[in-house]
Amino acid sequence: MIFFAAAAVWWAYGDTIRGTAKVGTAYAARVGCSCNFVAGRSLDDCAKDKLAGMELISLSRDAEAKSVTATMALIASDTASYREGYGCVLEDQTP
Repeated sequence: MIFFAAAAVWWAYGDTIRGTAKVGTAYAARVGCSCNFVAGRSLDDCAKDKLAGMELISLSRDAEAKSVTATMALIASDTASYREGYGCVLEDQTP
């Protein structure tokens, strides 16, 4: 029964959920990247900067690529990379 209720919610609000998740991961990736690679704070400390409601978004760091990826499991993911002279910018996600 719970499965059918979850499926109905996803069917009715799936586009809204995906859109909100995409905005949240893009924001978290860019802020996390700036916090880590510009301000020099640890990624754990940077996770405190996420806004209320962003608890399901996780951050991961790639030190070699100087990037931070924000992920909402199975829904959305975005990566921001540090670029000298530009700061942290989102990676192009177009197919």
